[in-house]
Amino acid sequence: MRQQPASGKVFTKAIAAGWLLVQSLAVVTPALAAKSDNKSLTYGELFQKINSGQVAQVKIDEAQGIAQVQLKGQPNEPQQVTLLDQNPELIRDLRDHHVAFEEVRSYAESQAILGILINLLWILPLVFLFLLFIRRSSNASSQALNFGKSRARFQMEAKTGVTFSDVAGIDEAKEELQEVVTFLKQPERFTAIGAKIPKGVLLVGSPGTGKTLLARAIAGEAGVPFFSISGSEFVEMFVGVGASRVRDLFRKAKENAPCLIFIDEIDAVGRQRGAGIGGGNDEREQTLNQLLTEMDGFEGNNGIIIIAATNRPDVLDSALLRPGRFDRQVIVDAPDLKGRLEILKVHARNKKIDPSISLEAVARRTPGFSGADLANLLNEAAILTARRHKDAMTMLEIDDAIDRVVAGMEGTPLVDSKNKRLIAYHEVGHALLATLLKGHDPLQKVTLIPRGQARGLTWFTPNEEQGLLSRSQLKSRITSTLGGRAAEDIVFGKGEVTTGAGNDLQQITGLARQMVTKFGMSELGPVSLENQQGEVFLGRDWMAKSEYSEEIAAQVDAQVREIISECYQQAKQLLQANRILMDRLVDLLSEQETIEGDRFRQIVAEYSQFPEQQLAASR
Repeated sequence: MRQQPASGKVFTKAIAAGWLLVQSLAVVTPALAAKSDNKSLTYGELFQKINSGQVAQVKIDEAQGIAQVQLKGQPNEPQQVTLLDQNPELIRDLRDHHVAFEEVRSYAESQAILGILINLLWILPLVFLFLLFIRRSSNASSQALNFGKSRARFQMEAKTGVTFSDVAGIDEAKEELQEVVTFLKQPERFTAIGAKIPKGVLLVGSPGTGKTLLARAIAGEAGVPFFSISGSEFVEMFVGVGASRVRDLFRKAKENAPCLIFIDEIDAVGRQRGAGIGGGNDEREQTLNQLLTEMDGFEGNNGIIIIAATNRPDVLDSALLRPGRFDRQVIVDAPDLKGRLEILKVHARNKKIDPSISLEAVARRTPGFSGADLANLLNEAAILTARRHKDAMTMLEIDDAIDRVVAGMEGTPLVDSKNKRLIAYHEVGHALLATLLKGHDPLQKVTLIPRGQARGLTWFTPNEEQGLLSRSQLKSRITSTLGGRAAEDIVFGKGEVTTGAGNDLQQITGLARQMVTKFGMSELGPVSLENQQGEVFLGRDWMAKSEYSEEIAAQVDAQVREIISECYQQAKQLLQANRILMDRLVDLLSEQETIEGDRFRQIVAEYSQFPEQQLAASR
């Protein structure tokens, strides 16, 4: 410990002595001043004055042992008398001679009390800090004791504000889960014929499809105790804490059975065991082992239904997925056209929408959108409506919101220059080939308005009812995707082609390779050469093993190049045959910056030179 210097000690003692001296002076000085300023009488003279009737008033200060005597005829010159310790005779004589007297509190006594209060002001903060330290220590000890307790949020009667009427677009999944609610409310309907309540339901689906919303709807409909927790809340850095929390969770659930337990993102704790190089995470594995035991171990959990959600079912341990633990796996897919329409109706309830808006048209324009995407779409449209100071959102705000969600924020419009014309030829090349080719998805619109990283965009409306794609349809997609590079080559020459087709080339190369190695759509025949490699962290193969020889690999590369070259030559031939039409469309696009799909097809039909192209344009 560092020793305080001698000069510091002297300085501290000097301050303390000075403070005591100031307090003593503050107490004593007023009294001494009072004694020096006033005239004095003896104790016996005071009795003589009282008996002779010369005393008008007496003020007694027992704290200082003095009395202030006011004589008759001398109103401004009080006399001071030193009193005894006990003065009963004086009080009696004053009462007998009817002399006014009063007992007063001296200034010195007040100063003494004030000094005590000042000293207490130094003590109280220390007491407060001591109590605060004790409280924190007790909290720390209680947290240490509760470290292994479950952190699940518990509701005796779950009031989530969500029912099955608020869930749309996933009717099959909702029907499966409605049976779970019926199990909890009326178990006798199923137990009477020997049916058992399912122990677990696993919700599987892409992000935003409504898995958590379904769990909230079950909790709102069932009216039974409800536990909700995330998979990541089980696992801590200390081994054994997660397993302790699992035990505590199921202990509480047994006390409140029948009840529901919802585990969100269960893949955080339910990953395959034995994963990784040299062993996995012991804490996660112990937690998973405890979860497996609690769900279906030696002791049953009657009346407890576990609902879990994940978007990675491929990483879950096989022991967790077997019947008896998760008896049902409910797939929550992205909604179809009818489902999107129902979801839009749900989210449009509390928004001001112009009567001219057709939600069905919006649903047709949003293939592949999840429920969360559609909710975000209408919210973006509402924000645009408020920003434009409109009373209700129109189709213009809906279209802008779709563009905003799909492609990003709108950028600064391009100025008239060679760069703008080059981008126009690139986008028209995509759109024109997609319109001329059979089996391609219909064009939605082509625009030169920059969005996100793209300087121009060509959008299509996929036919989601189609499901399977033929070889000709895949080749049509490759050909239209090469339309941008082909247009640049035809109009500006090979020396002026740009990097704008970089993403296009990456997409078609991957698609052509899948046609050769996965779909069997090449001269190599109907064989699958794709190696389904697993993730290393899931305990799968560390080294990728090729399932075909180097000779076959060279043939695969040759077939990929052949498919792409064939499609590129077809793209150049079609654009050269329709060069006048392409120039006309580029002029129109440069002037208007956006051409809708119907207007584009109408122009193509007017300028078509071949019957088969006219047929394709009239689709």
